[in-house]
Amino acid sequence: MISQNLQEIQDRIKQRALLIKRSPDEIQLIAVSKKISTPFIEEAVQCGQFYFGENYIQEAVEKKGKLGERIGLHMLGHLQSNKAKIAAQIFYMIQTVDSIKLASALARHLDSLGRTMKILVQVNIGNDPNKSGVMPEKTEELLQQIKSLDKIETLGLMTIPPVTPSPEEARPHFKALCHLAIDLSRKELFHDNRRIELSMGMSDDFEIAIEEGATMVRIGTAIFGQRP
Repeated sequence: MISQNLQEIQDRIKQRALLIKRSPDEIQLIAVSKKISTPFIEEAVQCGQFYFGENYIQEAVEKKGKLGERIGLHMLGHLQSNKAKIAAQIFYMIQTVDSIKLASALARHLDSLGRTMKILVQVNIGNDPNKSGVMPEKTEELLQQIKSLDKIETLGLMTIPPVTPSPEEARPHFKALCHLAIDLSRKELFHDNRRIELSMGMSDDFEIAIEEGATMVRIGTAIFGQRP
């Protein structure tokens, strides 16, 4: 079932990208594996899936311990700065950096580990009080601060838009994030200002996100089914 679901999602990503004349190779699938047991993740790995998204540190530690270098973990949940040391050790990318306090803690631990880390800055694009993320108008200031930190490569932006009755209603938020990223890239605030990563879109709305410029889509339910 997981194999079939993965293939269906990959086909939909490809079809939507080609429909709007984008290369499907521009879009990376992050399989959201929070609360999914290791054997199911193992099945996805056997199908060629490498990147997985986790929300909780302890769960991520256990999965990384079992699967090791066969997976690249993305942190998708809110990360407290007191957990930065563990995060610096096990994650390939942190998608939810939203403060200089967290970024500085990561940089400090990365320096002691002798490694660099790719991050995204999480933007609360819909000014939703129920969501984490820096406010859009504060994003430039945060990026300026992070730019001075060694060991951190800011590749782009991530957002979780407000819950809407229909997927189409998420479009303005995806469009706004894309416009914000373009504006900030002109100010040379990213690691590579010619290639900005935009992580947006989940199981219900990823095709709309692709139409609005997503380079990463985070999909869990459509791959693994409803979580326990």
